[in-house]
Amino acid sequence: MFEIWMQPETWLSLLMLSVMEIVLGIDNVIFISIVVNRLPKNQQGKARNIGLGLALVFRLALLSMLSYLVHLTQPWFTVMNHGVTGRDIVLLGGGLFLMAKTTREIHENVADDAHGDKQVKERSTLAGVIAQVVVLDIVFSFDSVLTAIGLSNHVAVMMIAVIISLVVMLAFSGYISDFIDRNPTMKMLALSFLMLIGFLLVAESFHVEVPKGYIYFAMAFSFGVELLNMQVRKQKS
Repeated sequence: MFEIWMQPETWLSLLMLSVMEIVLGIDNVIFISIVVNRLPKNQQGKARNIGLGLALVFRLALLSMLSYLVHLTQPWFTVMNHGVTGRDIVLLGGGLFLMAKTTREIHENVADDAHGDKQVKERSTLAGVIAQVVVLDIVFSFDSVLTAIGLSNHVAVMMIAVIISLVVMLAFSGYISDFIDRNPTMKMLALSFLMLIGFLLVAESFHVEVPKGYIYFAMAFSFGVELLNMQVRKQKS
């Protein structure tokens, strides 16, 4: 085991995996930030910590069951000559849930109701928010872990990369959440991104592969444009 860490390839793999896990975790952090902002201020930090903590637990648990994950990528049954795997079912359910939740969030933000935010906060509970986070944590964990398996053969390396990425996300999740909450247009952009991710998960469940690089580049470009718009509005005000 010690010999593994003496090889430069191991450290390069750890760096690549850590960066990849952070990038793949952006959508998870955005979702957590949006649903957590529905809670009272004194519960938001607790909910974020629990949500990201559960994400870490799910990822480590899945990595410890690699032999089981192999079976999830094998067809369970066939529908119209299309082999359906356990991974397909998880991605389909998670994608539909994310699209439905995002659609509801967009509707509540667009609806012209002066008391909308207060009513939503009153309906939201810590247990309810955590339950929503758990559902998406499971889906994003599958996506993250299966990608990590393709980049490394060492479970220890993958686990350390997951821990590093979750620590980084935990450190910045509060700032991201506050930033989204202070800027309504950025929140709408984040919701649009989550809608796109949900559609991507559904497409992947039907074995339609869409390069994630395109999605993240589009998000980064839109984010940059919105930052410029915010600066222009600030100068005019």
